[in-house]
Amino acid sequence: MEKLRIIFMGTPEFAVGILDTIIKNNYDVVGVITAADKPAGRGQKIKYSAVKEYALENNLTLLQPTNLKDENFLAELKALNANLQIVVAFRMLPKVVWEMPSLGTFNLHASLLPNYRGAAPINWAIINGETKTGVTTFFIDDKIDTGAMILNSEITIETEETAGQLHDRLMDLGSGTVIDTLKVIEAGNVTTTIQEDNDDIKTAYKLNKENCKIDWTKSGKEITNLIRGLSPYPASWCFLKDQNEELNIKIYDAKLIYEQHSYEAGKLLSNKKEIKIAIKDGFVQLLSLQFPGKKRMLASELLNGVSFSDIAKVY
Repeated sequence: MEKLRIIFMGTPEFAVGILDTIIKNNYDVVGVITAADKPAGRGQKIKYSAVKEYALENNLTLLQPTNLKDENFLAELKALNANLQIVVAFRMLPKVVWEMPSLGTFNLHASLLPNYRGAAPINWAIINGETKTGVTTFFIDDKIDTGAMILNSEITIETEETAGQLHDRLMDLGSGTVIDTLKVIEAGNVTTTIQEDNDDIKTAYKLNKENCKIDWTKSGKEITNLIRGLSPYPASWCFLKDQNEELNIKIYDAKLIYEQHSYEAGKLLSNKKEIKIAIKDGFVQLLSLQFPGKKRMLASELLNGVSFSDIAKVY
C-alpha cells in the first residue's frame, strides 16, 4: 500500500469541508493551493479565500499562484513531492500540473456526472427541477469535468430545499466520497468508468445577471425552482415598478399558490401581512426579499415600512 502525499486545490467554503475531512482522517496533506487574494466588498479590502483561512489556521503549506504555468510555481509544486492531487471547486488545471503526481489528480464534482458539468451544478439541479443529485470523483483530463469517473454517491433533493441547504448536504456527502476514493487509490485497486456523452446531458452553466432574472410569464414551478436554486447566493432578481419608481429587488424565498384568477402575470398584490405576484397558474407569495441598499428581510417586516399601490408590478 503506497502512503499518500496529497496536494489539495480549492477555493470556497465547499472545498474547506472536504479538506477538513481529509485532515481529520489523518491523511498527509503536504500542500494547499488556492486562489490569489483579491479585494472584495465596498471597502475593497483584501479577502482571503475560505481555503486559505483554513490552511493558515492549520499550519498547512500554502501556495497562491496567479499563473499555473509559471516556472517558479511549478518548481515549488514539484518540490512538495506529492504523489496525488485533489481538486475541489478550484479552476481548470494545465496538463503540466495535473500530470505531475504519479497517482494522478482527481476532482470532486457536485453532480452525478456526466450531467451538470460546469460551474454551478448545485444551482442548476434545483433550477431544472431535478429530484436527485449527488457527487462524483473523477481523474482530471484536458477538458472540463469529462475525465474517467472513480466513485459517485447520490441523494434526493427535498421539495423545498434551497441551493444553500443542498450545498451543505453535498459537502458532507462529498467528504465521505473523497475518503472512499482515497482508500481505493491507497489500496491500488481503482477501477474507473469512462463518461459517455449523449444529447440529453444537462449543463451547469455559469450563473450571470441574465439567467438569474425571474421571468414572471413562466409557470409557478419554474419560477419557484429558480428562486430556490439561487438562494442564498447569488439570489434571483427582478424589477419592481410602482408609480414612477423602479427598483431592482432580490428574492430569496417564495411559496407557490395554485389558484385561478384574472390578473396579468407580474401584477403585485399586497396587504399588511403578505406580498403576492400573479402568475399564469396562480400566485407566488414572496416570503423573503431584499431592496437595494437594504438587508434581506421577511416580507412581513418589509411591509411594516413599505406599502404598494394598485398599479405595482414586477417584470
